Amino acid sequence: MHLEETVARRRRGARLEAELLEAAWAELIERGYAGFTLEAVARRAGTSTPVLYRRWANKQLLVEAALLHATSARPVETPDTGTLRGDLLASMRAANEARIDLLAAMTATLGAYFDEARTSPAQLRRQVLAGGPSAADVIFQRAIDRGEVDAEGLTPRIRALAFDLFRHEALTTLRPLSDEVIEEILDDIVLPLVRKA
Repeated sequence: MHLEETVARRRRGARLEAELLEAAWAELIERGYAGFTLEAVARRAGTSTPVLYRRWANKQLLVEAALLHATSARPVETPDTGTLRGDLLASMRAANEARIDLLAAMTATLGAYFDEARTSPAQLRRQVLAGGPSAADVIFQRAIDRGEVDAEGLTPRIRALAFDLFRHEALTTLRPLSDEVIEEILDDIVLPLVRKA
């Protein structure tokens, strides 16, 4: 029996899976999708490739699982500050702090993944964040319930606009947004449009 297999036998269940996914995420960030291999992930995790293949049939599935794990390890609570502007501002600041590296990774390292999987960043994002309403939906529903905005005219695109602009800025700069940029997105673009709607 190989040493790696002995170590893998001692780690089981959720603990083992979390360590495998953390190793996969580290490999992805370091080498990009093109240089990502299950063998390298196994070495980093101190296990063997059969341990990985029992859970994920190929590197595409392992990358998707690692991205989901990395996202769930950086939860962003939907704030309730009592105002639409306050909620949007707090939510964008929290995402800026907790998840900016995920956005950068999706841009900088996953180009080959999108080609191979025949998918897009938007589809991958929907897949990773599936299940439940978005932060924007929750925030706008609270604003509607408070009577702060009128539901009529609030199209799905208008509701998503603040976060779409946030993602665009993060993806094009590969850096966290400054408070000034976040406030500009809200005060100069999103909130005037919402009030008009």
